[in-house]
Amino acid sequence: MLNSQTSAHSTPRDADSVWRECLDQIKPLVPAMTFNTWFLPIKPIALKGDSLTIQLPNNFFYDWIAERYNSHINKSVKDVLGENGLIDYVIVNEETKEPFMHTQQPAQRIMVDPSSLVQEEDDEYFESNINNKYTFDNFIKGESNQLARAAAYAIGENPGGTSFNPLFIYGGVGLGKTHLIHAIGNAVMQKDRSKRVHYISADRFTVKFVEAIQENKKQQFTGQFQKLDVLIIDDIQFLAGKEKTLDEFFLIFNTLHQSGKQIVLTSDRPPKDLIGINDRLISRFNWGLTTDVQPPDFETRLAILNKKADSYNIRLTGDMLDYIATHITSNIRELEGVLLKLLAKISFGYSDINFDLVKKVVREISTTKKVNIGIDVITKVVCEHLKVDEKKIRDKTRKQEIVEARQIAMYLSKMMTNSTLKMIGLHFGGRDHSTVIHAVTEIENQVNTSARSKEMIEEIKNKIELLCS
Repeated sequence: MLNSQTSAHSTPRDADSVWRECLDQIKPLVPAMTFNTWFLPIKPIALKGDSLTIQLPNNFFYDWIAERYNSHINKSVKDVLGENGLIDYVIVNEETKEPFMHTQQPAQRIMVDPSSLVQEEDDEYFESNINNKYTFDNFIKGESNQLARAAAYAIGENPGGTSFNPLFIYGGVGLGKTHLIHAIGNAVMQKDRSKRVHYISADRFTVKFVEAIQENKKQQFTGQFQKLDVLIIDDIQFLAGKEKTLDEFFLIFNTLHQSGKQIVLTSDRPPKDLIGINDRLISRFNWGLTTDVQPPDFETRLAILNKKADSYNIRLTGDMLDYIATHITSNIRELEGVLLKLLAKISFGYSDINFDLVKKVVREISTTKKVNIGIDVITKVVCEHLKVDEKKIRDKTRKQEIVEARQIAMYLSKMMTNSTLKMIGLHFGGRDHSTVIHAVTEIENQVNTSARSKEMIEEIKNKIELLCS
């Protein structure tokens, strides 16, 4: 016997209509501001049987929804789809920039957007991993990214047909590199759905290569990449020191380049500063165009704030926008962080956004406290935490515990101060900038591959910030 939900909806429904019915049930249960802030930005993606998939803007949204409103959503889905109704959340992982699905199970699995799948001759699907929310239309142009954006746009129009091959974009965190390379992928696929476009982070490339070796599928791995029309690799610096992976990437690079296929790479530094990547690859990185993205100027920051505030449905006065753009200068991610925190404050009970609230949030987000943190303080805290003699950290000794402490101190000095690589090297016994780069790369790799290392670095960082606050 059919239940009431099934009989009431005998005609086929899509994700949009099901989610609208869910929203109708949720709306009376939460304050209007909460509903507008946390539920309206959610997008229904797919409906498969009794399983509804919805997309949340970012990890912040997912954490907030999962902690506070998951029960509301689950109940509405079961009321609309029946007792077997399930909900899946799709977000974009902030570190890898690859789409991930959060399900009712504890585990996570990669979620591939149906619009980024290309049908192969053998009826298997090829995963592009391109995030369709990053396009040239919603990328804010400015003097800080003008050349990188122009080159990326040209490649999107004619992949492999320009002199920008490879395109190597470098710059700091949160400056728009990942947005640009996904925009390339979207533009290519929009013009020609048969093009094989693939985005992958350098870390993920390494993991997949190791898995291929373990499963005796190395030839298949290489063949998949060599069939691409556009290969996009994010954070290429994380291949440093991985000799076998670099050798494999060298072969793939040569095959694609000689075939006139497009290669796009990003890094946090220019090719000449990449330590641990062999000279033959560095030389090839320089075959095409190397360009950087700089922190956005005031006008660009203001334009970014306007666009993002509009997308989050936040109403800010001109004075508020000017204040945020004046005090948050380092990267785009922090600008967005201010807006997200304002959303959170509203949900905690603020009736509206006023200037005092904006100033409070900016103070919480701003990284201008860097000027109050010195290399001496960082060194002292690191040595105390690791129980290492501070005097020895500047010596030539190669004892493992001393080297580890020195590398962590160099890494945090690069992260938490405005000191140049040369200044940092001089502080640690007159070492040159390449030693600092190597130390930063080593610790970055540990943070990205070891939860224990990441936790330790965060603990030391918190101690430093507490001491300097």
